[in-house]
Amino acid sequence: MFRYFENLVDPFAAYTETNTPPTRLWPFMLEYTRPFYGLFVWAALISIIVAAVEVGLIYYMGRVVDLLSGSPAEVWKAHGTELILMAIFVLLLRPLLHVVDVLLLNNAILPNVGTIFRWRAHNHVLRQSVKWFENDFAGRIANRIMQTPPAAGEAVFQVFDAISFSLAYLVGAAILLMAADPRLLLPLLIWFALYALLVRWTVARVGPASKAASDARSEVTGRVVDSYTNIHSVKMFAHDAQELGYAREAIEETRRTFQIEMRIFTIMDAVLVALNGLLIVSVVGWAIALWMQGSASVGVVAAATALTLRLNAMTGWIMWALTSFFRELGVVAEGMETIAQPIDLLDAPDAQPLQLTHGQIDIRDLSHHYGRETGGLDHINLTIQPGEKIGLIGRSGAGKSTLVKLLLRFYDVEQGAILIDDQNIAQVTQNSLRSHIGMVQQDSALLHRSVRDNILYGRPGATEGQMIAAAKQAEAHEFILDLQDPQGRTGYDAHVGERGVKLSGGQRQRVTLARVILKDAPILLLDEATSALDSEVEASIQETLYGMMQGKTVIAIAHRLSTIARMDRILVMDGGKIVEQGGHAELLSQGGLYAQFWARQSGGFLNPEAAE
Repeated sequence: MFRYFENLVDPFAAYTETNTPPTRLWPFMLEYTRPFYGLFVWAALISIIVAAVEVGLIYYMGRVVDLLSGSPAEVWKAHGTELILMAIFVLLLRPLLHVVDVLLLNNAILPNVGTIFRWRAHNHVLRQSVKWFENDFAGRIANRIMQTPPAAGEAVFQVFDAISFSLAYLVGAAILLMAADPRLLLPLLIWFALYALLVRWTVARVGPASKAASDARSEVTGRVVDSYTNIHSVKMFAHDAQELGYAREAIEETRRTFQIEMRIFTIMDAVLVALNGLLIVSVVGWAIALWMQGSASVGVVAAATALTLRLNAMTGWIMWALTSFFRELGVVAEGMETIAQPIDLLDAPDAQPLQLTHGQIDIRDLSHHYGRETGGLDHINLTIQPGEKIGLIGRSGAGKSTLVKLLLRFYDVEQGAILIDDQNIAQVTQNSLRSHIGMVQQDSALLHRSVRDNILYGRPGATEGQMIAAAKQAEAHEFILDLQDPQGRTGYDAHVGERGVKLSGGQRQRVTLARVILKDAPILLLDEATSALDSEVEASIQETLYGMMQGKTVIAIAHRLSTIARMDRILVMDGGKIVEQGGHAELLSQGGLYAQFWARQSGGFLNPEAAE
């Protein structure tokens, strides 16, 4: 039974992805909950029926009071069958209705709504560009992905568990009182009008207050995660106190916004108690007055009393449900600031997979300044022949990394074009472009998974033997066999910690190399590929790298000039332009910038601040 209801909606079912999600709250909620529309209709219908049954029970209890005015024998003779049938209904049918109601809410809707929000939001965020991630805290993004789905699920739950039930109950209560005596409806309507004003006042303040509190919580998460992610720097500079102060500002803002939110609830509770007192006194008092005048039976008084006491108990729950509903919508609205952002780097509408035949790269009049007037690249023209090995050097900020990022299409070029085998990379799919490029970065961060998972990231379908061969080629196999994590996993099954923190810099770099070796892409980008290795290992890895390069088109960025001296051609960049190019010996003989770098390097490293 549970499984049937739990599987009424598949949150992972295929759906039409959109690059521009709705940016307004209700269209956003409706778009994400579209697969549940049928269930929502049934949940609302069952909720209304359950509310009608509850009101009907109160009415029937009043009828029982009136029936008991006769002798027991007469009552049983005249109404015994009716009482037995009502008992059967209360014992069997009423629980069945309630079970269906909670199965729809607790098992079919609530878990799956949260799941579908989290799955689709994560899918949308993963499709964002590198630039998009660089403009926000990873912790804040993750926090919004985690807190928005349960908030959306809770909002949906309150609609059917409380709001539809309570509205149906109030309508039923009004019908019951009007049927008993139309005059009993007047105090209920007056109370409801005042109650509606209180709801309006509360809701108008809870939404913004909740969004502000949610924003503040996300800011705390972002700052705390930033400190933990950079814990080595925090400890190295002994800045524990500074980080505490940095977090305290956000934590204090969270406390302040939460205090404002709680003040609203305190005022709401105080006014609600007074309103409920008015409800009880007016409705019950009027019913008693009608009884004293002979216009109402004892059963009517009993039913009116039971109804008002039930409403008194319900109103706090209804108010809390309403405020919870709008509070959760505030959380969703805050999460939408991340989840509903349009994808900022798209494949062209008619994009086709890259067809790589030779590996020739043509860069034509390429300029990119990150939206600024200066910096980046300025009118670069370059052709890299198939299989050519290019070394790329220059001061920090000369534009080397920008060129690599544009080649990977992490950013769209501002002017000019990059072509691979005569195909503009802006017109091919991003995934196909990157599948043909292998890259080893200076920052050799790894996934917090096993060594095996990290290496197979280069080619998930590779065999165990191919993976181990790649690790051996990267001089990584021996140290991997000696690994053991705190959970007792060893060798290739050992987990490397967040960003690979449990490995040394050299070990991380070698695992990264093994991943790229396994990928075996025809275009190879190396960004300080051996920067984290000691001299002995570097000498061995250098031979591995040159072996990897055979038959590939290669661009290698280096400050250690000895690592690129054997390249077919070396490009010297300065101020976003290519100022020199040629072989190692040729550039030395020219006595230009490359020669100055070579003369000033210490231990084979380029001094990035060397004067021209």
